[in-house]
Amino acid sequence: MLVALIARDKVAHVEVRKANRADHIDYLNSGTAVSQAGPLLSDEGEMIGSLIILDVNVLEDARAWSENDPYVKAGLFESVEFILWNKVI
Repeated sequence: MLVALIARDKVAHVEVRKANRADHIDYLNSGTAVSQAGPLLSDEGEMIGSLIILDVNVLEDARAWSENDPYVKAGLFESVEFILWNKVI
């Protein structure tokens, strides 16, 4: 099952994002759950969140994966949403 993880950064937390980015990228690449991933951007091109497409067996696996993300552990996100996703193209 594919799950879209949509996370919005806390306001004025770009330095938290930058400080934890290398560990976050390592975590994205550490297993087989991540299908696609990248930052959400403001109109000015500043990173303001994350979109991660996870390929997991059940929705709870996506939540468990998220709990170990260095960004989550650093307190970067204001909100995290999990939405079942169906790839068409």
